[in-house]
Formats: sequence, C-alpha cells, structure tokens
Amino acid sequence: MIQAKGVAAVTDADFDAEVLGADRPVLVEFTADWCGPCRQLAPVLSAIAAQERARLKVVQLDADTNPETMARYGVLSMPTLMVFRGGEPVRSMVGARPRRRLLQELEDALQP
Repeated sequence: MIQAKGVAAVTDADFDAEVLGADRPVLVEFTADWCGPCRQLAPVLSAIAAQERARLKVVQLDADTNPETMARYGVLSMPTLMVFRGGEPVRSMVGARPRRRLLQELEDALQP
C-alpha cells in the first residue's frame, strides 16, 4: 500500500475502533499497491490530513489484505473514499481528485 504521510493505516481488525468509534468524522481511502490513481491521491490525502487535523481523521485501508471491510461497504473500485460520521458512512466518492475539489466535496460531510 502506498502510505500517505501523516495518514494512518487501518485493517479489518481495527476498523470498527479506529473509524466507526472515532470522535470526529473519518475519511477512509480504500487503496491498493497496484492502483495508479491511489498513488496520485497520496500527497492530496497527506495535505488534507495536516490541514483538517482538528475536524477530520484520515486513514487508509489496503484493499488486498482487508477483504471483510471491502465487502461490508461494497467497495469495488480503487481508490474509493468514504466519509464516516458517528459510525455511519455519509459520503462515498470513487477516483482520484485534486485537493481543492476533494475539500469542497468533504465540506458538507464535515459540517456539525
């Protein structure tokens, strides 16, 4: 998995605790080593993780080694980005996008 700087990795084993039990919204990138657009997204996620640290947790989940979580949320394409709030998915996006566009798409999900 291409690890984005400042972005934690989660697994099937700790997904519920780290994502569903988080005290703030969580952006999850479902990613894989073989995914070219995922590599393009890594610096974008790093920047957002740093910029939005106070109100958004950003994590990555490796699709190839965590099939349970992939199946639970019906993820079929990489990268898939999902925003979870209060233990529920509230937004899903497929594909890489520039930082500004991703921030715009996240804004409504981040409103209290």
